Amino acid sequence: MRNVRIVVTNCNTTREMTEEIVRGARAAAGPGTTVTGLTPAWGPESAEGWLDSFLSAAAVMDALRTYRGAPYDAVVMAGFGEHGREGVRELVDVPVVDITEAAAHLACLLGRRYGVVTTLERSCGQIEDSLELAGVGRNCAAVVGTGLGVLDLGDRDRTEAAFLAAAERARAAGAEVLVLGCAGMTGLERLVGDKLGLPVVDGVGAAVKLAESLVTLGLTTSRTGTLAKPVPKRRTWGAG
Repeated sequence: MRNVRIVVTNCNTTREMTEEIVRGARAAAGPGTTVTGLTPAWGPESAEGWLDSFLSAAAVMDALRTYRGAPYDAVVMAGFGEHGREGVRELVDVPVVDITEAAAHLACLLGRRYGVVTTLERSCGQIEDSLELAGVGRNCAAVVGTGLGVLDLGDRDRTEAAFLAAAERARAAGAEVLVLGCAGMTGLERLVGDKLGLPVVDGVGAAVKLAESLVTLGLTTSRTGTLAKPVPKRRTWGAG
């Protein structure tokens, strides 16, 4: 396997969360893969709802547009159910893997129906729409909120208890596999998997492994049709 360089984009401006996501991504990465975290310079401190999500999408694209770090071979977008993945695929010339899609696709390989356990209930509809757009919505038994905000996930005991309670609701709805519905939950799968007796998929780890596979197979975004490069024109980004 060739060495793979992955940039992982956080969907919010909280650097501590970027660092946690990068730790999870590196734990999943294969030998020779390097992971660099990217935190938007502006946008919401946590993405919870439609307004935050659209703002976050623009901020992530701006961060990638102005990125001046080391070259990279793939982008992993670490915002579960957030907007922007199609725009980023137009913007960059490397594979782009969204953790929402990645987790759902892997979950479909492990059971007939999966359930997503996420943060606030207000995020559930947005995640359902994202899964439908990705073509994996029909296999989703339920999207269940824990009632915790994104920035509350640092309390691991509280998060684990809330996740287990929500997971039982997803199981009752027919889920045979569970998906962590927030990048801030990365690492939780190791704590709850045995207790639940169900496979638990972490989107960050899933996205990293899929990104590695795409790079080593020499595959990237199709430029025929909907994801062709953006039409050349004058664009103003923010106040600039």
